Amino acid sequence: MYAHEKINYVELPAKNFTAAKNFFSTVFGWTFTAYGAHYLAFSDAGLEGGFYQSDLTSRTHLGSALIVFYSNNLHETEQKIVRAGGEIVKEIFSFPGGQRFHFCDPNGNEFAVWSDKK
Repeated sequence: MYAHEKINYVELPAKNFTAAKNFFSTVFGWTFTAYGAHYLAFSDAGLEGGFYQSDLTSRTHLGSALIVFYSNNLHETEQKIVRAGGEIVKEIFSFPGGQRFHFCDPNGNEFAVWSDKK
């Protein structure tokens, strides 16, 4: 079931678990399991992971790794993110292989979405 020496899990900071749960379930269809008051695990994300209670954020300008989602329709995903309370922090731009944009979730964590579709 688990792949030897492959990335298996990712953990992210979140000040507000309710905001994280609402945002990621609405936009990306994630499901959640709470493990006490200080940890919220997520599933159905392509990679399992969780949020730990923290006032800190994961942002690239602070040296954090960037988690990148794939979308078949970049503009549609961008609109879903904004409607759910996310903030676009880098507008759509082209790069070799496609286009992408960066956004922050309601807790201030930065992510990107890319597509090879125009």
